[in-house]
Amino acid sequence: MIHSALIKKQRLLIGIFLTLIFLTIIIGMGLGYSSLSYDRLIPTLLGQGTFKEDFVLFSIRLPRIFITLLAGMALALSGAILQGITRNDLAEPGIIGINAGAGAAIAAFYLFFPIDSGSFIYMLPVVAFIGSLVTAILIYVFSYDKKVGLQPVRLVLIGVGFSMALSGLMIVLISSADRVKVDFIAKWLAGSIWGTDWPFILAILPWLLILIPFTLYKANRLNLLGLSEPIAVGVGVSVEKERIILLLTAVALASSAVSVTGGISFIGLMAPHISRALVGPRHQLNIPIAILIGGLLLLIADTIGRNVVQPEGIPAGIMVALIGGPYFVYLLLKK
Repeated sequence: MIHSALIKKQRLLIGIFLTLIFLTIIIGMGLGYSSLSYDRLIPTLLGQGTFKEDFVLFSIRLPRIFITLLAGMALALSGAILQGITRNDLAEPGIIGINAGAGAAIAAFYLFFPIDSGSFIYMLPVVAFIGSLVTAILIYVFSYDKKVGLQPVRLVLIGVGFSMALSGLMIVLISSADRVKVDFIAKWLAGSIWGTDWPFILAILPWLLILIPFTLYKANRLNLLGLSEPIAVGVGVSVEKERIILLLTAVALASSAVSVTGGISFIGLMAPHISRALVGPRHQLNIPIAILIGGLLLLIADTIGRNVVQPEGIPAGIMVALIGGPYFVYLLLKK
């Protein structure tokens, strides 16, 4: 039974974060290399803008804003799931190697397979999912002990090792590629929001529409998995089965996000921590908050990054790492 005061607090926080996201979107629509005055936003949205205003807003700004928002939400939810199933506050798709697995698969696909412009956008999440899934299975196998089960600390350490190894593999892959393809992979590694067109939204949105409700449905299972294994088994939870299902969910969310944003880490680390600090450990309460925080964090990072240095800007992945790196060290020392 969840206390009514906590439910009221959650609803209030949801309202606050939705408002902050809305304000950040408004600010982001006006800022950029080609500025768009704020008094022209509403007329342009209503179809009364000039050709330049329409192009800047509908072809450049809005697709990027929505992709960034959706990707941040997916990464935050993936991190919340991973932290729940491993009982490790340091678990996050970027840190434990899942993002690197997606990157290696995308790099191999982009460099060595024939690319069809019509299906390329929709193939990327699938390719990233396959790469992430293989990586996650290997990390899980190496972290699992028959006597004690999954070892959370070992999982993080092995994941970091896989992340470094796969990053090295990507460098080897691009060492013999032509300049154009190298530029694309380099931008991906930096976490540059490269998928900035409406079809990319269609590529990532179905994953979120299916997996967010599914994760909320599994929220109570996540609560039980966060306890010790004997307790979870004692109340009738098939621990390994639930872990595998939720791990696949986390992998799908992370791979769908990084396939259009590049290798962005730390969103899945910070957002769940902040949400748990605000509303407590119950996943029914903190997952919706974490999703909104993840979207807001990546949106703010990208808005600042693309306006700090003109015209290219600083990749969102680097902006997030500037905050997330010290936060990760703090958690590591704390734990």
